[in-house]
Amino acid sequence: MNVTEAIAKILKSEGIEWVSCFPSNPLIEAVAKEGIRPIAFRHERGAVMAADGYSRMNGRKKFGVVLIQDQAGAENAMGAISQAYADNVPILVMPRGSSLERISVRPYFTAATTYRDISKHVETISRPDMVGAVMRRAFHALRNGRPGPVIVEMPSDVVENEIYESDIGYHSPKISIQLPDPSDIKDAVQALLNATNPVIWSGMGVLLADATTELKEFAELTEIPVYTSMPGKSSIDERHPLALGGGSSATTLAAREWLKKSDVLFAVGSSMTKTGYGQRIPPGKTIIHNVGSLEDINKDFGVDIALPGDTKATLQSMIEEVKLRTGETGRKGTTQVPQEIEKLKKEWLETWLPILNDDTEPINPYRIIWELNQTLDLQNSIVTHDAGSPRDMMVPFFTATSPHSYIGWGKSTHLGYGIPLMIGAKIAMPNKFCLNFMGDGAFGMSGLDIETAVRSGAAITTIVLNNGGMATYPGFSPIARELYKVSHMYGDYAKIAEGMGATGITVIKPKDISIALKKAQQLNSEGKTVLIDIHSRAEDRRSPDGFDTVTEWARWT
Repeated sequence: MNVTEAIAKILKSEGIEWVSCFPSNPLIEAVAKEGIRPIAFRHERGAVMAADGYSRMNGRKKFGVVLIQDQAGAENAMGAISQAYADNVPILVMPRGSSLERISVRPYFTAATTYRDISKHVETISRPDMVGAVMRRAFHALRNGRPGPVIVEMPSDVVENEIYESDIGYHSPKISIQLPDPSDIKDAVQALLNATNPVIWSGMGVLLADATTELKEFAELTEIPVYTSMPGKSSIDERHPLALGGGSSATTLAAREWLKKSDVLFAVGSSMTKTGYGQRIPPGKTIIHNVGSLEDINKDFGVDIALPGDTKATLQSMIEEVKLRTGETGRKGTTQVPQEIEKLKKEWLETWLPILNDDTEPINPYRIIWELNQTLDLQNSIVTHDAGSPRDMMVPFFTATSPHSYIGWGKSTHLGYGIPLMIGAKIAMPNKFCLNFMGDGAFGMSGLDIETAVRSGAAITTIVLNNGGMATYPGFSPIARELYKVSHMYGDYAKIAEGMGATGITVIKPKDISIALKKAQQLNSEGKTVLIDIHSRAEDRRSPDGFDTVTEWARWT
């Protein structure tokens, strides 16, 4: 066999069932021969985004794999790889490379060199007898340490070479579970039990470690409220009495107030990266930090108690310590925390209810989110936002219930991520209703992958906020906007979807939103992809306190 065929056999042995791709890459044919399904996307960026969505749903047990060509293909993929890197998502990207003699010759693009700053691990198979070792290191990196993109570049001349099966020497690496020092576990629990207003900050690491049950038990034993970062949203059922809600730069009133007044903050499964797409942590708090990677501790915040290690195992140890100190039932029912949270939630909802129930036209985007909560089977749905205003409207108000029922993403915030991301999620969870919520600007970045959803059978639903403009920036460049219409864009997106084999539904009146959603759920269950084109208005109010201005410019007025 040649090296390409050897790699395909390794992927098969690792349980890879499908790959996203954009031709050409010799590995596409090789994996097909092994019974691994290749799915071609309309752009390399979309192929990477779909792998990202698949990996997020599988908790480091299964991984999205991307096959792309050298030169232009590898160049096109960079934006999506950087997004996966920013959000710490483990994916395997395997670009074909130039021949060895051309790797350092201008203008040949070398992925192994150029990707180094946006990936966790990068390696080139420079000799045939390296294939087993390179792939072993790649899967080790996928399973262990800080998650992130892993790159294996395959020079075109090297992978054509023959290799004996006995020379491959592949050994499948396992997950290594690490635990914090037991004395630090004791100190962390003591600090939390002694705190006046402790809070838990739950990140995506809780989801990747399959630690949502442990998070809930720990919160209930200690009666400490739980805030989720945007990537961590759905790590606790947001209907739970101790759930404060999730946050991007917008969040719930309960989350904002508790983050302000807390004296001890326990970040669990979170990199605690400072970002404009997350909530700020006010100074003066005692910080306890659990994360799988040492390099994230003390990165952006001074940490008082560091708990490096596996999030699930760390929470299990902390649960045992709490029970030793307080008994089997912990502090359940001994504080007023659930009542305080309920009061804040009620106050917040009463303030926002007129906006969520807004019956005017063009349709208020918040009304759409309200209808999603009322109409979907939340336990059996997966929902995501897109970059910009859809993100900041959705994260506080959409109710995440079961683990992975919401995919929060976006430290790099690439427009258009939602469509291919949802295709990957649908492939991972084919029995779930998968929906992405995006603006018309985002649709322009990845809309053609509606056809990929149709062709692949990964039936998803896309909501497009058709407001005729870039709603995230309603106040920018007024002269350019008014004189040259710089941010205005138009389209009949339902008709475009129909042209790609999907079902297009146009919604103009608020009362028709739930009807369209029910129809979409039915069509998706029949294997049909749906796009709902909602004639909406731009809305720049943001939770919890963004009531100063309202922008209502829209094509449809």
